[in-house]
Amino acid sequence: MKVWEQARELAAKTPAERNRYVDFLRAFSILFVISGHLLITGAHVDPETGAYAPVLALEIVPWTEWLTWIFQVMPVFFMVGGYANAVSLESAAARGVGYGEWLATRLHRLLRPMLLLVLVWAVIAILLYAGGIATESIQFITRTALLPTWFLAIYTMIVILAPPSHAAWRRWGCWSLAAYLTLAAATDIAFFGFDWQTPGWSNYFWIWLAMHHLGFAWRDGRQGSPAVLLAVAAAALTALALAVIWGPYPVAMAGSPGEGPSNSLPPKITLAALGLVQFGVLLAVEKPMRRLLDNLRLWTATVLINSMIMTLYLWHMSILLLLLGASWLADGFGLGMAPGSEGWWWSRIPWVALPVLLLLPAAVGLSPLERMPRPANATAPSLWRQLPGAALVGLGISFTALFGIDGNPLSPANTGIVALVLGGAWICGIGFRAQGN
Repeated sequence: MKVWEQARELAAKTPAERNRYVDFLRAFSILFVISGHLLITGAHVDPETGAYAPVLALEIVPWTEWLTWIFQVMPVFFMVGGYANAVSLESAAARGVGYGEWLATRLHRLLRPMLLLVLVWAVIAILLYAGGIATESIQFITRTALLPTWFLAIYTMIVILAPPSHAAWRRWGCWSLAAYLTLAAATDIAFFGFDWQTPGWSNYFWIWLAMHHLGFAWRDGRQGSPAVLLAVAAAALTALALAVIWGPYPVAMAGSPGEGPSNSLPPKITLAALGLVQFGVLLAVEKPMRRLLDNLRLWTATVLINSMIMTLYLWHMSILLLLLGASWLADGFGLGMAPGSEGWWWSRIPWVALPVLLLLPAAVGLSPLERMPRPANATAPSLWRQLPGAALVGLGISFTALFGIDGNPLSPANTGIVALVLGGAWICGIGFRAQGN
């Protein structure tokens, strides 16, 4: 297969000094997130009434909330991002590349693949609206399809803050990590103890900056020995269990089942504890995993996934929705089993496998968007353009993930959101064509 051969050729040229485990964790985490979403998300058609209803296993089968302790791997994304950003910042400093040029390259690679997704679903929303579909239904559909974009909203801000955050790490080391964790804990105390809920949203910064900082520690080789790492993981797991059993925190580490507080919306200190568990366990086995990744076949698979990683992540829910829509048009074929029943769980196998099979060729076709770099001679937009532009993009994709797009061309929840995303990207100098300004 041509795609595999291309990946194999790139894999064979990998420099010996590259930490392949970083790339492996990035690819592994993406596959975990995708499989988790496909596993717990679906729909049900009542065989008697024909009524169609969305299904989220977390809300129907309470014990599945414990599965999120395994499938919530966003902390790993931020750790890997911290490692990669540290490498990139070190390289930029060695080449005399300034903050503006560095940021332009990172934003281009991060945000460009997402533009097509938002544009496609904006068009679909308008078509559904013109077809008489209820606004609430359109918003639900588009919110589900665009849910993966929430990660880009906060990660964009973390990338913007990466240079000063890295400088803080270089100056204060683990004390700067402790500062982020302290701010996260204080935010939770205000949230639960004093019912100050608005400041709770600042934990999108404190929690994820702390996880990003763990990547800096990893890059500098300051993560500790395997024994120390496992001790940290055990302590963090104990703290997490106590926080859930005796504290105000819910069991689910992802999603918001029920009407109570959520560990992820906004993030709570429990996610930092889970991240420390993952950091300790995953880095304790780094050496044997790096030896394992010397195997060319495994490393080629890792390279292949990383070459289309943003495309896989961004489009997997869209593929699932298209399949659910096709099943609904086929009189609910495959959707008649009662959610949570034994038959329903067995049906998860094809409902995970089929979207993955369809996602792979789609990713091969769309992934060139994420691999097309900024031209080497392109002038980076000024920071006074990039910073507000990135903020507008982040605001727009936050709205899509929270509220969806309603399909009314005259509505702020349609044209306004799309204008924020595409307009902010244009201000940053990011478009569909690989050229700078």
